[in-house]
Amino acid sequence: MESVRIDSWIWAVRLAKTRSQATTACRAGHVRVNDEPAKAAQKVSVGDVVRVRLHGFEKIYRVVGLALRRGSAAEAALLFEDLTPPAPPRVERPSAVIRDRGAGRPTKRDRREIDRLRGRGDAHDAE
Repeated sequence: MESVRIDSWIWAVRLAKTRSQATTACRAGHVRVNDEPAKAAQKVSVGDVVRVRLHGFEKIYRVVGLALRRGSAAEAALLFEDLTPPAPPRVERPSAVIRDRGAGRPTKRDRREIDRLRGRGDAHDAE
């Protein structure tokens, strides 16, 4: 076996839950093979680099092995090499602004400062 369909390979290595989900991802343009958009019937072979965007995340894989049938997760993990760069570290922001009890309703100036702290810059910031 020298090559298999890309939608079949994505399903066999458990990147997509169903084969039709893998086909839909190809039709929507969420799959690229060697930086070229891939149709569902495009053949993939060992050494190809596959970019898949599923569930809002883009992953990059190098094809190490081919499979026509879906096997166990342990077998599927042997068929690809994950080249996805690590995600950037999350920036911790204060989730709540604590005001003194009984301080009353925030003034317009206080509200703008609170919005700035929460990262919700407003059009009024330029004033």
